[in-house]
Amino acid sequence: MLLPQLKEREYRFKLALRMGVPIFVLVLTLVIGTLTTSYENIQLVLFTSGVILIMSIYFILHLIYKGFDVKITEPISKIFTRDYLYEYIKKDMSGSKDYTLILVSINNIDYINTHYGIKNGDKIIYEVAQNIIDYIEGLNIESFPIGHINGADFMIGLRGTKDQYNTIFELFCIRTNELKLNNIEVDISGAITDTNFSKNLDYMVENLFEMQEENKTKNIDLNRDDINPNDLESYVINSIESKSISMATQVIFEGNTPKIKELFVKLKNVNGKLLHPMTYMKVVNKLGLRTQYDIMILEKIVSHYEFEDSLMLAINIAPSSLRDRKFFFKVRELIDENEKIKNNIIFILDEIGHYSNIYEYNTILQSLKNLGIKIALDRLGMVHSTFLYLRDLDVDIVRFDSLYTKDITNKKYNSIISGFNSMAHEIGVKTWIKMVENQESKEFAEKIGIDYIQGKQIAPLIKIYED
Repeated sequence: MLLPQLKEREYRFKLALRMGVPIFVLVLTLVIGTLTTSYENIQLVLFTSGVILIMSIYFILHLIYKGFDVKITEPISKIFTRDYLYEYIKKDMSGSKDYTLILVSINNIDYINTHYGIKNGDKIIYEVAQNIIDYIEGLNIESFPIGHINGADFMIGLRGTKDQYNTIFELFCIRTNELKLNNIEVDISGAITDTNFSKNLDYMVENLFEMQEENKTKNIDLNRDDINPNDLESYVINSIESKSISMATQVIFEGNTPKIKELFVKLKNVNGKLLHPMTYMKVVNKLGLRTQYDIMILEKIVSHYEFEDSLMLAINIAPSSLRDRKFFFKVRELIDENEKIKNNIIFILDEIGHYSNIYEYNTILQSLKNLGIKIALDRLGMVHSTFLYLRDLDVDIVRFDSLYTKDITNKKYNSIISGFNSMAHEIGVKTWIKMVENQESKEFAEKIGIDYIQGKQIAPLIKIYED
């Protein structure tokens, strides 16, 4: 019997036992009272028994009511619910020196629900869970916690380090690489971590999802700092509050003329070590500090950057910051106080999702343009929302996703880039390409009429400030 089922039965037994105790006490009281009291005191015994009976009935009803609040197994997958899984794993981790978590996700569950129906989607969730269980039990690993923690995400807890389970995990990924259940293709991905990363369960779970995204996009940074999450949060908060950063720029050309400088920022921790945005940006977002971070960058630019004639500065700004009134008022205040930055700033937007209120979004962008700020849409071609934004938003520039541009000489990719370029020019939007690292790529970009060209071989990064 599976551990979730055993725990479910154990919980029901304990609940039944708690329900039965007051009844047992009541019956015992009645028997003892009847045997030990005289006829003259029988009324007192009956009164006492009646009070106990009423209290017992109330207690039983209360237990039954509370019993429905506690869910151990999830009805679709028949494995632990997220709350109970977390509770169980925290106890299990406390009794084990090393602990490993494995995440397994069904990436195309929305597609399955849409095209095959929700019932079939539920069946897939159940069968994938059983597939995981069968695989692990087939390796003679028993009584391991497994739970359904999200729409189609499963998490498994195993005692020991991830080195003990890496091979098992990799073989499972290979086994499910082209998984078909009920003639439905199921796209599976996953990640593995252990307590060497962190002893905090919440941090471990976040790390699993981050690694899973990196695995899916193959965008794994092998040089990424492995910093304890608690320390990283402290570094980020201290760096933003003390405004301790490093800034560098790279020139982007229009033909042979320098036209734009893109700003690159790194935070500097208390030990003087620089933190790459890939390391800290998710922490900034999680802590709700993105607007504060973006404002801090703008303030540093105003106080330390020397603007040059006809050379605009491009800054990555979170779309959520643009839609924050506090950020807009701060931008307006800075421009009013510093005329030198007017008409010399480009805000680069990178947004995966699609903001539904396009009218409001365009109103915000137009207000920024009225302040003399140009808007660039980043990573065109990466996700479908960028095409919708190119159609719906009033932007000035689009920058193509590096997936295409880093190998622009590939016939398949250069056809796509040519199409993107023509499409943008048709609606009066300028185009921008980055990661042009050789002469052949540069010549092709110029040939098809891309407006702005960027690359380390064309112009290297130059550090301009460090605090």
